[in-house]
Amino acid sequence: KKHQKKQKERKNEKGPSETEKDKTPVSLLPPPQPVATQKALPAPASAPIPVPASAPFHSSPAPSPADKPAKSKAELKAERRARQETDRAAKQPGSSSSGIKTKVPLSELNPVVKRLPEHVQVDDPAVVKRLAKKLERQQKGQNLGRNLERNQIPLRSDYGYKVSLFSHLHQYSRKAPLTQLLSIPSTVIHPSIVRLGLQYSQGIVAGSNARSVALLHAFKQVIRDYTTPPNEELSRDLVNKLKPYISFLNQCRPLSASMGNAIKYIKKEISNIPSQCKEEEAKTKLLTCIDRYIEEKIVLAAKAISKYAIEKISDGDVILVYGYSSLVNNILCEAFEKSRKFRVIVVDSRPRLEGREALRRLVQRGISCTYVLISALSYILPEVSKVFLGAHALLANGYVMSRVGTSQIALVARTYNVPVLVCCETYKFCERVQTDSFVSNELDDPDDLMVTRKGKTQLENWQDVSSLGLLNLVYDVTPPDFVDLVITDLGMIPCTSVPVVLRVKNLDQ
Repeated sequence: KKHQKKQKERKNEKGPSETEKDKTPVSLLPPPQPVATQKALPAPASAPIPVPASAPFHSSPAPSPADKPAKSKAELKAERRARQETDRAAKQPGSSSSGIKTKVPLSELNPVVKRLPEHVQVDDPAVVKRLAKKLERQQKGQNLGRNLERNQIPLRSDYGYKVSLFSHLHQYSRKAPLTQLLSIPSTVIHPSIVRLGLQYSQGIVAGSNARSVALLHAFKQVIRDYTTPPNEELSRDLVNKLKPYISFLNQCRPLSASMGNAIKYIKKEISNIPSQCKEEEAKTKLLTCIDRYIEEKIVLAAKAISKYAIEKISDGDVILVYGYSSLVNNILCEAFEKSRKFRVIVVDSRPRLEGREALRRLVQRGISCTYVLISALSYILPEVSKVFLGAHALLANGYVMSRVGTSQIALVARTYNVPVLVCCETYKFCERVQTDSFVSNELDDPDDLMVTRKGKTQLENWQDVSSLGLLNLVYDVTPPDFVDLVITDLGMIPCTSVPVVLRVKNLDQ
């Protein structure tokens, strides 16, 4: 019985007998690849079995079971693996007629790391000029192409000289007025929008909060004067009416992140108006929404931030502020009214010298102040206990976008281990990501850097000097490593929690 059992196992391992193989159809697959340790058996002298002409492979007659030696499990496994690979190679399109799958080396499978040539450098003027022209063409095609087609708004003329690294940004100049070719009676732009654009361009209305409030009030006037045309819906036509207004304001001065969020809110409220709603009812509803946005997002948010920030001000503190921030000024004034004893150091910088306005308002309230320029920052910081800064926008990656010089103050404060607190409303949070001040920024008039003293103007004819360029940046970005805390109307959070706030706001909307 043991002998018979062994014979049955050998027959099962060797496969079917010759008589059974004669009955079964011939496989069109190639024979299994021989294992390295196994020698190829010589083919018998009998005539080969005919194979159809359409078959891509030729099979040789299998030797008799008596001539085959017993195969181990490893050999059978290797044969099965080889058969599977040949089947896979035959099924793949474009495979070779041999059906043998060539192994791709690992070096070809790994991602190829492409390196820039050594001559392509940032300071290469030819490369910088070429990239700047490419970016400029893209921006002109995207932003100004629609306006040229519509011929509805005036376009600001291009400034002659630009710094190479910032040549993709629009260079503002007060010498090129935007409204000199604007015909007020025939233009599609509302007069309140024209007035607001001129106030933006001349710096009469400055600051993120002030610009946003002025924009919302101008849109309220536009909505009051709006009349729905026949065969049109208010929810669609009013949004199209606002597009040239927004483009005109962007030509006067680039829109801030807070203004962009306010415009998104207004467009969303207009789109949500049902078509069966009456015009007067819809206009009243929109005006109420704008008033509620100003009250909740700006006024009440400032009060909530003041409540949280006062907790961080102690008696005997020396607080450093930079420039003029309406929110920071309100915090300091409310803390002084609550009998907190502290001193303020106002740091300022040219050319705007916004700190003078902050100094005037603080001294008017009776707060003890010191006024220095940013060049004396390292000398004054050893006596500072806290730094309070405003913000133009808070980016999704935690970077703080504010007036130029803020990053320098935060860096020096971190060197002296002075805590940096940024006060910012949540409506200034945006989903944009930025890590430097080169890609996206605002260029102010370079002539503002000229100084006139005793009737003499320095750098009067600087445009005639080919090797000289004046750069007047408006904003910079501060890394989250230099900011200890962000005080918002939702509470005190780190910079890294900006995506969470944005996600919650999107869910609420």
